[in-house]
Amino acid sequence: MISSLRGRVLHVDAESAIVEVGGVGLSVAVTTQIARSLHIGDETLLHTHLVVREDALSLFGFAERDELDTFILLLSVSGVGPKSALGVLSSLSVAQIAEAVAAEDDAPFRRVSGIGPKTAKLIVVQLAGKLHGPVAAAARGGATGAPAIAAQVVSALVALGWSERLSVDIVQDVTGEASASERASVPALLKLALAQLGPARAAAEGARR
Repeated sequence: MISSLRGRVLHVDAESAIVEVGGVGLSVAVTTQIARSLHIGDETLLHTHLVVREDALSLFGFAERDELDTFILLLSVSGVGPKSALGVLSSLSVAQIAEAVAAEDDAPFRRVSGIGPKTAKLIVVQLAGKLHGPVAAAARGGATGAPAIAAQVVSALVALGWSERLSVDIVQDVTGEASASERASVPALLKLALAQLGPARAAAEGARR
């Protein structure tokens, strides 16, 4: 099983990349977000899952471990194949998937190309209770009882360029310290998160020097 790979990007298009590892170019299917972030000549690290079929070996790569874990969970849903699962992760962040499942809302999945109404409902039903870890906790809002608020703030931070894992950790931290009114407001919670992320960025930049 190929669980991850690190190497130089030889080629990239809208749905895949070729990464050279030890002199061998490996073709990896990726989300549209990852494809846009990769550039020929750059070194990249991808968390991968190998799908074995009678007629092909297909490698799927993700920037974050949470994305890979969610991809594998999506594959466990009846009617969801690797391409459909990748399509879901190209259209929705891990936090948005967790939020939709927690809210029993299949509408976001119905908007994904290749996912029909029946499959969208199955995703919500079959993934219920399976999205563990920090992303699912953020989507549930921890002890705040406001699942949409935390997940929306995570999505906003990811859209601003922060990694999903860091965004989830920060939102969990600030949610625990915020007042009741701040926890009920996306702008207020986002402001607190951004204030925390300033020192986080400074620490990361210092570590790179």
